[in-house]
Amino acid sequence: MKGSCINIRQAQKSDSTIIAHAVAMAIGDEDAVKSYCGDNYIALLKKISESEHTQYSYKNTLIAETDSSIAGVIIGYNGACLHELRSATYSIIYNELKRTPSIPDETEAGEFYIDTIAVLPEHRKKGIGKQLIQAMCKKAFSEGHKRVGLIVDHNNPHAEKLYTSLGFTRVGTKTFLGHKMWHMQYINE
Repeated sequence: MKGSCINIRQAQKSDSTIIAHAVAMAIGDEDAVKSYCGDNYIALLKKISESEHTQYSYKNTLIAETDSSIAGVIIGYNGACLHELRSATYSIIYNELKRTPSIPDETEAGEFYIDTIAVLPEHRKKGIGKQLIQAMCKKAFSEGHKRVGLIVDHNNPHAEKLYTSLGFTRVGTKTFLGHKMWHMQYINE
């Protein structure tokens, strides 16, 4: 990324559209996104990210910018707050779709959880994902958390290699949205 400068900043409410796209991108499978948020999923995810008390809130989000354009997004929060954040998320989904999805817990008390990381296709392979993860870990540790956790699909060895290079290690497995996932943590000692 010669000549480009990466700036990582706290997201603002006005970033809700890019946050919505990042969440959809991180889920990956359009059918899964639709089953979670309906056919108009970007509009619903935008509404969720505009709320201050949801999993995908702009308040839980860092944005990477390069050359004045958004390049990536990372979302993280205290794992102990998952049920509270998910309840607010589900409330918005229910108000729109009159149904609530059922999603297994991917985190728990005792870790700061990186829920979503997405780098826009034109900005991949430039180190932005790595910088986003480092920034979110720094934020978590500065808030007093000792562990940062995430999950990665067993079929995504490239992502696992990145996480391992940053100090994350496997601590278990989880099944999430029908996929076998490695639960990985980075411990601040």
